[in-house]
Amino acid sequence: MANNLSNSLILIIVSYFCLQIFLLNVDAKVTSIIVFGDSSVDSGNNNYIPTVLKSNFKPYGRDFKGGKPTGRFSNGRIPTDFISEAFGVKETVPAYLDPAYNITDFATGVCFASAGTGYDNLTSQILNVMPLWKELEDYEEYQMRLKGYLGTNNAEEMLTEALYIISMGTNDFLENYYVLPNRPLQYTIEEYQNFLTGIARSFITRIYELGARKISLTGLPPMGCLPLERTTNLLSGRDCIQNYNKVANDFNKKLRALVATLNSELSGIHLVFSNPYDIFYKIIQNPESFGFENEAFACCGTGTFEMSYLCEEHNPFTCRDANKYVFWDSFHPTEKTNAILAAYSVTTTLSVFI
Repeated sequence: MANNLSNSLILIIVSYFCLQIFLLNVDAKVTSIIVFGDSSVDSGNNNYIPTVLKSNFKPYGRDFKGGKPTGRFSNGRIPTDFISEAFGVKETVPAYLDPAYNITDFATGVCFASAGTGYDNLTSQILNVMPLWKELEDYEEYQMRLKGYLGTNNAEEMLTEALYIISMGTNDFLENYYVLPNRPLQYTIEEYQNFLTGIARSFITRIYELGARKISLTGLPPMGCLPLERTTNLLSGRDCIQNYNKVANDFNKKLRALVATLNSELSGIHLVFSNPYDIFYKIIQNPESFGFENEAFACCGTGTFEMSYLCEEHNPFTCRDANKYVFWDSFHPTEKTNAILAAYSVTTTLSVFI
């Protein structure tokens, strides 16, 4: 038991402080962090579009610098913020639609992600959020602005040395395929996975054509263990929905294969697959080893179903210390979990870029 405790403490220490260790590496060749995806990496773009899926109000952001709700779906920072810091770029990655920032800020990192979106355009229509094609359109506009700011040659060099992070897919299954009738009538679950993988392939190929070379494709978490999904599994005592976890695992295998294929097809690309599934599942299965006390319920509200506007400031059930919880709301991790996931990513797949 003492040995297990020692190993757990070491793991926690590594997870929290390896980011700072990497800051000492002055030879890191990542010039900026460019982000595409959903709420796992949205730093506030949904604040500026007409959707109900927002988090720019308390208690979101209560542990963020200054206690400010920014539109991040967490109590603090999200994984891409920690990754940016780990590469010595900056502590947070600003949202492209946020008028408080300009091209000077975006030159070293920018987020185009929109909470609630997915690879499938139909997914974005459910909550009226930005589809992936709109994220790409904004990126193309950003390229033009960056060239105007830095000059064409300097901008192209900056874009080539940038690290591109893609993180989405959960909504395609949990908010689309398993909720609406459209896609199940068209595709079996494996066919739908192939459909999404094809979209991912096209998207990566397009940003490669636009100059991206260092790209991280993020897999799905154990989505059957999200508190919201566990709440729907009352007959099984709120256990994880293992079928959803299997779908996530199977889809991750297809994404991993896609990465191998594109690395062989696209000259000069350095594409990696960043898989959060295993480390996230370990946290959920053995939370105490990572310093958590609760993995089944979220911090916000009752911890069973609250998200976005249902996670509101005056809910008397919201926890006092989010660091004891794996999840902040019924769908999203706490800042502490985000830090661990980011540290794992930086010290494994992303270390090739340092």
